[in-house]
Order: sequence, then C-alpha cells, then structure tokens
Amino acid sequence: MTNTAAAKFNMIEQQVRPWEVLDSQVLSVLAQINREDFVRDPYKGLAYADCQIPIGDGVSMLPPTVEGRMLQALLIEPGDRALEVGCGCGYITACLASLAQHVTSIDTRDELIEFARTNVDNCGLTNVDFASTGLSQVDDKLAYDVIAVTGSLAAVPENLRQALQVGGRMFVIVGQSPVMEALLITRVGETEWTTQSLFETDLPRLGG
Repeated sequence: MTNTAAAKFNMIEQQVRPWEVLDSQVLSVLAQINREDFVRDPYKGLAYADCQIPIGDGVSMLPPTVEGRMLQALLIEPGDRALEVGCGCGYITACLASLAQHVTSIDTRDELIEFARTNVDNCGLTNVDFASTGLSQVDDKLAYDVIAVTGSLAAVPENLRQALQVGGRMFVIVGQSPVMEALLITRVGETEWTTQSLFETDLPRLGG
C-alpha cells in the first residue's frame, strides 16, 4: 500500500467511520476519489488530515468527517439533481456527482470555479455544471432533490428552502461562532419542512 493509499484508508477508518459515517456508498466514493488531487501543492501532505485545508480567497476544505456526515445525511440517489452552494476546490462537487445524476455548483469567485472545474474534469466527471452566481440568486422554483451548503450561514435563506422539491434534503450549517449546528432540512410538503440537528461544529462563513 502506498503512503497515499494508506493515508486515505486511515482517513476513512480512523476519522470518518468513528464519526458514524457507515453508509457503504458514501464510504466507497470517499475511497474512490483521490482527495490530494483537489488540494493545492503546498498542502498536499494534509490531504487526508482531519482539518480545514486552505483553498484560497479565505476558503478552506471542510474536514473529512464533516464531508462524510454531509454526504451520508443527504441520502443521495442515482437519479437526484443536486445543488452545491460554494464550489470550494471541487472535492465535494466530485463526491456529489459520483452519487447523483447531475450537480449544479455555484460560487461568486471565478478563480475558485476554474480551480474546481479543472479538478472535477480531471476526474472524468461530466455531469456537473458550474455557475458564477450567489446564494441570493438561487431560483426558488428549480426543485432540487439535494442541496449541499459548504460554508456556514447565520440562518437558512427562504429561497433555498423553496428550491427543494417535496422530498428534497438540504445540509446546512447555521449559527454563530463558536457554536454552530449542522442541520438536515427535508421538505415534506408544499408548505412544510422538517429540521434535524446532526452535530455541533464551528466552520467559516460561506464565501470566506
């Protein structure tokens, strides 16, 4: 086993699994995708460490434990249409694209979009579209099955709630530092949503 393969194995077995990520499809995707391919050169040695890794423009990769819990909570099906808010380095984008039918990833920073697009393209994934747009511009009539927000928010915007189709799931982290909460929001009716608290954390705001 190479050093990289060992590091990936240890990430899954010693970090992600102990954080109650047991979904076989999620674990398979984490094993298939090389996280170091999404990390900028100065930080490649940290690719499988349970920490936030700088991407640029004040943005960091989420820790692998949070990424695993996010992907598991969203219960992604092969036919799902997913929206990613905040493309980061493209790693979560690639994970979503490996589980869902199609992913739309939005960000306001063109430099990050190009970095993420290059990384996703290098994985051979063709079911992703990137768009240079902000959270407030998300169309509340697009009806996504899955929404993944990759940075924390003070509160959940109403347009994101409305952009879920009935049965759709959203992972989002809300609150004020140092205590924030990861939530799973499910749209169960035209005017009804349920909210499940998953875990407490403290992560940077969406947008850096």
